[in-house]
Amino acid sequence: MPLYENQELKIYNSLSGEKETFKSLTDGYVGMYVCGPTVYSNVHLGNCRTFISFDLVFRYLKHLGYKVRYVRNITDAGHLENDAETGEDRIAKKARLEEIEPMEVVQKYTVDFHNILNKFNNLPPSIEPTATGHIVEQIEIIKEIIDNGFGYEANGSVYFDVLKYNESNHYGILSGRKLEDMIANTRELTAQDDKRNPQDFALWKKAEPQHIMRWPSPWSDGFPGWHLECTVMSSKYLGNEFDIHGGGMDLKFPHHECEIAQGQAANGKNPVNYWMHANMLTLNGKKMAKSTGNNILPNDLFSGNNDVLTKAYSPSIARFFMLQANYRSILDFSDEALTAAEKGFHKLMDAVALIPKLNTESSSSVNIAEWKQKCYDAMNDDFNSPVLIANLFEAVKMINAVEAGKASITSADAKKLEETLHAFIFDVLGLEAATALENNQDSERLANVVELLIQLRAKARANRDFAMGDKIRDELAANGIQLKDSKEGTTFSL
Repeated sequence: MPLYENQELKIYNSLSGEKETFKSLTDGYVGMYVCGPTVYSNVHLGNCRTFISFDLVFRYLKHLGYKVRYVRNITDAGHLENDAETGEDRIAKKARLEEIEPMEVVQKYTVDFHNILNKFNNLPPSIEPTATGHIVEQIEIIKEIIDNGFGYEANGSVYFDVLKYNESNHYGILSGRKLEDMIANTRELTAQDDKRNPQDFALWKKAEPQHIMRWPSPWSDGFPGWHLECTVMSSKYLGNEFDIHGGGMDLKFPHHECEIAQGQAANGKNPVNYWMHANMLTLNGKKMAKSTGNNILPNDLFSGNNDVLTKAYSPSIARFFMLQANYRSILDFSDEALTAAEKGFHKLMDAVALIPKLNTESSSSVNIAEWKQKCYDAMNDDFNSPVLIANLFEAVKMINAVEAGKASITSADAKKLEETLHAFIFDVLGLEAATALENNQDSERLANVVELLIQLRAKARANRDFAMGDKIRDELAANGIQLKDSKEGTTFSL
């Protein structure tokens, strides 16, 4: 029996604003679509947090026994600057600035995106389609939207008629916005505008003569609107109705709102059952922004080569830190928070390594079955990774109590504890066991340095330089390293 049959998973659905019991459209199968990157620059940490959040969702659904088709797109055309209806394509602009082909830009930053997510130990999606690989399908769905009365052509461009759509549907159903309010707060159209209404959005844009990226269509040589690609690729690979659609909170409006409208206009169906949105990442209490310098790229975090943090942090530490907050919460990156996560991470890994060395007894004073279900209860509550991690540290306390002789555990319970910890730490949270090895190597290096200081202290005391001997002892103590003198020599403990 698959786990999902006896675990009730609840997901916060942005569409209803409530946690709802998850039920897939097809028993045992889940279709999940997540908006991927626009590949015109290096992926930043805020993007990484979103993709790590949905990697957690992907991993847990697989752990529960679902067969998951996870689709995540690559936007390699059609995304104009500032999400506007006019202006330059972001990729084409970068190609012009770097004096290279647009597809060189796409290749360069797609490779960077994959390399970074690989360092974070993200699982690859089942399918990773590109916008340029689905131009034909985008043209076909535009024809359907026009035929159904929700699109119109103007001077070679095609627009979605929001007012017409809103007569029979609700444009704003996801974001909670009312079209009347949007109209009241919108500027008047100028004589140069092709749109009938300011709220209308582009399905196809006629390319200006200088526009590099263009394709032939029944209306003009041009390019698809940014919102369209996700509707096309999600419906092609997951069907006109599917289970989960995810993305950053900033995509809820207008991008996801437009996806719902396009799906309804083309197919007459609400495309998604559960909408999920991950929140933003801040740095030292402020919004991350390249323009202000309050920004850090993942590789700069890993190398320590940056001006905002005092040391380097490994990908597993950064991942562990991000998962200590619920995906719907704002999370702030800071030295203090990352250092605390680093200490907690190593404590967790040390406890896992200790389990095989525990002395087992004929009875357990710890309730492993109850603790295990608490771990599932946390993840079943909208993928609540911070509560899961708190439960994992409850296991750390149990392990340390058994190791100290203050609690007992049977061989069977020790095995169940080890299997459950491995499942949640490595399979679900996606932390890497290799980093535990790094921790052991760090411990060995630390021991060598402390032994050297012990020798220097002994030499200072032999030379009657007691002040230096005391200084070494006190400085070590201030950093959590306690020296103990005995007849056999000096030892230390953390």
